[in-house]
Amino acid sequence: MPHLFATSDLHVTHNGNAPLIDEVRPDSPEDWLLVAGDVAEKIDAVTTTLATLKQRFAEVVWVPGNHELWTVPRDGDELRGEARYRHLVERCREIGVRTPEDHYLVWPHADRPLAIAPLFLLYDYSWRTPQAEDASLAEALDQAREAGVVCTDEFYLHPDPFPTRQDWCADRLKFSEQRLDAIPADHGTVLMSHWPLHRHPTAPLRWPEFALWCGTTRTEDWHLRYRAEVAVFGHLHIPRTTWADGVRFEEVSLGYPREWRKRARGPVPLRRIL
Repeated sequence: MPHLFATSDLHVTHNGNAPLIDEVRPDSPEDWLLVAGDVAEKIDAVTTTLATLKQRFAEVVWVPGNHELWTVPRDGDELRGEARYRHLVERCREIGVRTPEDHYLVWPHADRPLAIAPLFLLYDYSWRTPQAEDASLAEALDQAREAGVVCTDEFYLHPDPFPTRQDWCADRLKFSEQRLDAIPADHGTVLMSHWPLHRHPTAPLRWPEFALWCGTTRTEDWHLRYRAEVAVFGHLHIPRTTWADGVRFEEVSLGYPREWRKRARGPVPLRRIL
């Protein structure tokens, strides 16, 4: 029977990660692969890596992470915000890789049909620490800075043409809800995103203030509302299996070399999901 695999946060431009792409291989030519974002910052590195994976797997489904959306000085590609995302989508389509803008595939090898739903959602700073729950956004960001935590998105992830990242997130949530609502009622789902849909995976964060950049309260019930068999995500670099309301959550990130080298099991660039 074919398998559904997943990976994320490959960060192929970091010294030590690129060779691990050779380990991202199927068990059979019929296997599918989910890539939950943060392949790289440079567009060419993203598409070259995805093209390699598409040669190995029957289907590859990708969602962007924050690193794909960064506009880094002297990168050679000045596209920003929505224009950068749309360019990545077109490059993926050229190599046969599915994106959040494409028709949902259906995984037929389960007890019920499972719609593979790639979601590009961003975050809206609504995951606050208890000390910042009633604070303004500016105050919450100040608290994070005082703790020494500032996500690089604040410098490189531009929301153009939206006024703010929160506005871009709201637009993506509306678009995604419309598509998810149209899934037939007898279908379950595999919800696939870069940022976790539920806050519980952020509990082990060394700096809880970083949760500001990790998701939105508006998706906290999506695993139930959309009949998820499993929710797949990355971003946190804390690869593990957790559960919420009887639904399995799989954090499938590889992470940076400095992180996986400290783990007893070493790097895990591929996880079997179904």
